[in-house]
Amino acid sequence: MSADRDIDEWLAERGYTPTDSRTRARSTLEEAKITNPKKARMSEQKLERAEAVLAERFFRVCSAQACAQVARASGREPLLVEPRTHCESCGGSNNRRAVADFVEACQRKGVKRVVIVGGSPAVREELEDQLGNRVALRMVDGTERHTADKARHNLDWADLVLVWGATELHHKVSEHYTGGPPTATRKVIHVTRRGVAALLAEAITHLKR
Repeated sequence: MSADRDIDEWLAERGYTPTDSRTRARSTLEEAKITNPKKARMSEQKLERAEAVLAERFFRVCSAQACAQVARASGREPLLVEPRTHCESCGGSNNRRAVADFVEACQRKGVKRVVIVGGSPAVREELEDQLGNRVALRMVDGTERHTADKARHNLDWADLVLVWGATELHHKVSEHYTGGPPTATRKVIHVTRRGVAALLAEAITHLKR
């Protein structure tokens, strides 16, 4: 005799804890003939199919506005889940949520080209992975020699420049970006807080002004 699982518990393990979401997921399983309204438990043999049906129909999403936008763009039905770790957009990560918020802010303001000056190699790699296919991105190593001409080209190219102080950033590099003419420095934000979420939060605040 095969083992079985409590359906509500199984759904809760996947984030379908809000009542409306659990009801919607349950009704979808019933429509697919995987279970019926009279049953409280489901055979483990059916779990893989149940998982596939829900994944095809729904985009599990947290309450963050940026994540909701990603969910709507997915072509699947957004369904609220808790806790945030079940969100398919941010996975409960502050950094990933900050990236989604930042991209949304850039889209609203027409910002398409971003330069980030500074940051450790690992953080620059993370930003390139998460932002590189959503905005045109140039990362500047703050510890290497950087000419005024190259900085000027970046300033002319960019819609937004984030100069990330309190990271691996030499003054000789940062001053190429912060000491230019007003027409260029208006697009430059000097961020003194550490962390990807803090960096992007400062940028979002600037874009909202």
